Amino acid sequence: MKTRPSALALAAAVALTTLTGCSMTDSKTDSVPFSGTSTSLDAADATEKVSSGIYDLIGVRGKASESYSTVMDCSGRDAGEYFRILHPWSFYPASEGDLDVAMERLKSKLPKHGWRIVEYGPDTSKNKNVRMTADNDRKKVSVRIIRMAKNDPPKLSLNVVSGCYKIPAGQEIERF
Repeated sequence: MKTRPSALALAAAVALTTLTGCSMTDSKTDSVPFSGTSTSLDAADATEKVSSGIYDLIGVRGKASESYSTVMDCSGRDAGEYFRILHPWSFYPASEGDLDVAMERLKSKLPKHGWRIVEYGPDTSKNKNVRMTADNDRKKVSVRIIRMAKNDPPKLSLNVVSGCYKIPAGQEIERF
């Protein structure tokens, strides 16, 4: 399934609201960490590679949605020089019972692969979706995973977001 631009914009807004307050920070400030210098296309490829690694950790049969990365601004930094990458996607397990298995596998496997879980538990919605936020300080990336058991069909909703990149000198940020 392809993601519609309006859905992508909504996902970006949700990610900005939910992920910019994560504890993934550099040692000097409370801001989003610096991920290095890169073009937006290369940064998107790197972020999608992180998503693929998370998919591999799920370890149950199912299907991932087809989605595309998008470029976001870095709050408090020059929008012409700095950017972040958001890669929103969903995982639909082959059987409803595998949804909890997938979430538990991620909770146990992410820390073994360099991730630090900074939030875990039910949200305040009437569905009491379980949310998990994990940061990978080495890769300068964060993921917010929401177990949506009452969705039809049940799914894990994932938003992988990078730290701030700086565009190389003489180049422009490609917005997509």
